[in-house]
Amino acid sequence: MGNPSIQQKAKTVRLYRSIHKWVGIPLIIFFFLIGITSILLAWKKKAELLPVTQKSHIESGTWILPSEMVKIGEEEMRKLGRDSEVDRIDIRPEKGIAKVTFKTHFTEVQVDGYSGEVLSIETRHSDWIEKLHDGSIVDYYTTGDEGTKLFYSTVTSLGLIFLALTGFYLWYYPKLIRKLKSH
Repeated sequence: MGNPSIQQKAKTVRLYRSIHKWVGIPLIIFFFLIGITSILLAWKKKAELLPVTQKSHIESGTWILPSEMVKIGEEEMRKLGRDSEVDRIDIRPEKGIAKVTFKTHFTEVQVDGYSGEVLSIETRHSDWIEKLHDGSIVDYYTTGDEGTKLFYSTVTSLGLIFLALTGFYLWYYPKLIRKLKSH
């Protein structure tokens, strides 16, 4: 017959190979999506996926209030026929500007912190790529909660951990079996 230890390990390898394949096949789309968006996010500045940060032409003075920055951003969106609900303001003191972003679209309005002049209105491509990367893009366009993001992140993370473990055994057990057979 054969060595029962070798037979058991060979049976385990066949089981792991089957499970590895059937877990990996449905998750491959998500892994590609995460991989591609990871590269884009890592290179977002070099790939110009973010609007170039402008700089104030005024060297010093008194900043306008954040509430005024919000009003300026909202007004610009109304002029463009876009939803004007502000999500956040990213203030850059060293550049003398503030970036106003919105809840329901990926537009950014850069406002001069001293004069209130609109310096730029552009799409933040990195924001939608980030939402695609973590699965929250579905929540963004539907419920607004983080249910899909949590499900997507949990399933893909557990799948990746599982595939790494089974992949290790698919590599290691055949080596171990050959070693046991040679003794």
